[in-house]
Amino acid sequence: MYTDTERCVRAVQSKDARFDGWFFTAVLTTRIYCRPSCPVVPPKAENMTFYPSAAACQQAGFRACKRCRPDTSPGSPEWNARADTVARAMRLIQDGVVDREGVPGLAGRLGYSARQIERQLLAELGAGPLALARAQRAQTARLLIETTGLPMAEVAFAAGFASIRSFNDTVRAVFALAPSELRARASRAASRARRGAGQPATPGVISLRLPFRTPLNPDNLFGHLAATAVPGVEEWRDGAYRRTLALPYGHGIVALSPRPDHIACRLFLTDPRDLTLAISSCRRLLDLDADPVAVDEQLRGDPLLTPLVDKAPGRRVPRTVDAAEFAVRAVLGQQVSTAAARTHAARLVVAHGVPVDDPEGGLTHLFPDSDALAALDPEALALPRSRRTTLTTLVAALADGSVRLGTDSDWEEARARLTALPGFGPWTVEVIAMRGLGDPDAFLPTDLGIRRAAGGLGLPSTPAALTARAAAWRPWRAYAVQYLWATEDHAINHLPA
Repeated sequence: MYTDTERCVRAVQSKDARFDGWFFTAVLTTRIYCRPSCPVVPPKAENMTFYPSAAACQQAGFRACKRCRPDTSPGSPEWNARADTVARAMRLIQDGVVDREGVPGLAGRLGYSARQIERQLLAELGAGPLALARAQRAQTARLLIETTGLPMAEVAFAAGFASIRSFNDTVRAVFALAPSELRARASRAASRARRGAGQPATPGVISLRLPFRTPLNPDNLFGHLAATAVPGVEEWRDGAYRRTLALPYGHGIVALSPRPDHIACRLFLTDPRDLTLAISSCRRLLDLDADPVAVDEQLRGDPLLTPLVDKAPGRRVPRTVDAAEFAVRAVLGQQVSTAAARTHAARLVVAHGVPVDDPEGGLTHLFPDSDALAALDPEALALPRSRRTTLTTLVAALADGSVRLGTDSDWEEARARLTALPGFGPWTVEVIAMRGLGDPDAFLPTDLGIRRAAGGLGLPSTPAALTARAAAWRPWRAYAVQYLWATEDHAINHLPA
């Protein structure tokens, strides 16, 4: 979009927040870059140029605006709506893979050479993987500076910088302030906010505001996560969805609460180096980088879906923080009730999960990874024999790498590999694609709830006919699933009391 100058200028002049994250505005006279909805008086059109990423702006010598803070924009919806190499690379960079494994590690995960990845990212985003990772590090550093009391040296290494000098130079270049100045400004603002709310700061907890594009309907999003929560791993407490996180350097606990203009996020991390991955996992879990206006506009094209969209626009797809975990839970949920699936998963967690301490709630374990589950005794599972075979085969495939599920997955390849496993029919494969892999076009025509909803609306109720009708909803069929599910009075469609 950034190449359509006229459209970008109109978006900036109207301060249209829908385009935040789609492109960035760089002002030639001030050498500052902003989000489209920046509250300041828009510059003259001839003084504006546009870039597809914050990294491209920084690489061109522009610094971030102090008013609109473009580094806190929602991410581009492009990366969640595509499964090509660039989109998969961006999801991995957002997860901090370049900081942990370098550009060769990023390229290896994608099956390309480092030179090919560099070329593709430069062509589409105007910045290579190192520049994109540098922008990500700067954003993480700012969060740690402003929300924690960590010494600056610890902030630098936790954010992924190789040295104190590169940390200082990057923060000054991107934000035009020294790290100590950023902390002083944030400390004054936080003190005023806490005094206004009457709340003390909690040591060891990082409090964040996760932005999203409006509208956002929290009912099915948080309702689904709470209704299917695995005891010990997830819970709904005090108006927040809480869960444990297995992270590269340790573990974490997150609490996510819906607010009118943001998601309130409270993170406890055993190692602050995991902050980047924890944030991207939470954003992916809640589908916060979606473009609800584009989705709803497409679905309104079907007159039978129009009343559903108009009644509660902005539905998101509840996803997961770990695709492999969700695949295991999908198998446990085959042909049983939500309550039974939770019970089966809770037994696995108690038997094979890693215990954790939760001083603020009732979380007790991390969900067991595939290596831990590979050692389970099938006879100990209270499941039909065929389901045991399905589960143990899946776990073995995840453990040996023959099935890879994650942010770097090719969606069609993952579908093919899952379909080849015993016990994996279309419903299981598509629900994993939808909630585990994040494919916005995944569809469940064989789902009983979808067929009931379709029949009630006058849509075809047979899988083949419904699939043919749903072709007009592409590429957003996973969102159509949420609207169809919402026609039933089920716990997944309501925020818990």
